[in-house]
Amino acid sequence: MVELVTGHANKAHATAEQAAGLNAGILGLDDYVLDVHDKFKITVVSANKVTIGTGELVMQGRHVSQGTPEDLIVTNGSQGQKRNDLIVCRYAKGSQNIESAKLVVVRGTPTTGTPTDPALNTTSPLDGGTTYDMPLYRIPLDGITIGTPVALFNVLKPMSDVWDSLTQRSTTWRVPYSSDSILLTRIGDICFMGGNVKFNNSGQNNYTKAQEKLPEGYRPVTANTPVAVFGGETTFICYGGANGTVTMLGNPNSAYAGCTGVWRTADPMPAA
Repeated sequence: MVELVTGHANKAHATAEQAAGLNAGILGLDDYVLDVHDKFKITVVSANKVTIGTGELVMQGRHVSQGTPEDLIVTNGSQGQKRNDLIVCRYAKGSQNIESAKLVVVRGTPTTGTPTDPALNTTSPLDGGTTYDMPLYRIPLDGITIGTPVALFNVLKPMSDVWDSLTQRSTTWRVPYSSDSILLTRIGDICFMGGNVKFNNSGQNNYTKAQEKLPEGYRPVTANTPVAVFGGETTFICYGGANGTVTMLGNPNSAYAGCTGVWRTADPMPAA
């Protein structure tokens, strides 16, 4: 039977199960750490203790919050043996359908060979599971030494980041050795150069600095990034730098030429 959840029913009727179903439908059926607070950052305190920082996560639609850092004890390792432990966020449904979540260290099996991760509870509560583990970190132990923890979770970026990745801007760029301009487009942090030009002059270039510069908002992350590769009856390449400087290689040969280029930028998005 259909039920209106986000509406007044003159009684308590919205359930945690319904909220979890909505979260899973919007965010997906995977498990995510949200991009806020410490994002459950781990700090190794000693040979048998780690601290997990603050954070928010969503596991199978269930929202779990850690408002203060928490210390966890790792069982001491043994000389001459290796072991993988896993730090997980464990969901549990107990008697009277009371649900809870806590951080747990799941101990692996010591071995003199290559250690494997311990088994986890993987039946989703959305499918009726009463215990479910979301892995956060692998803790490798070699003898009595704790190695570098390995993060096992994905960080879910906010909608503002998704919006930025889809935002589009365009401008034109005047080409060296030509009175023509070509289209320069940016979508998210990816820039595209393309078009046709007629070069007015010739001249051999060996990484010669051009007078023209790339506009702010479209400049590549690293130096010597090919931003405009011209083909046709010429071999001529323009390389861009993070400060907008353009260097040239080859000879435009007074030719008609097509251009292409794709690169990544870290510049702020230009205004509309």
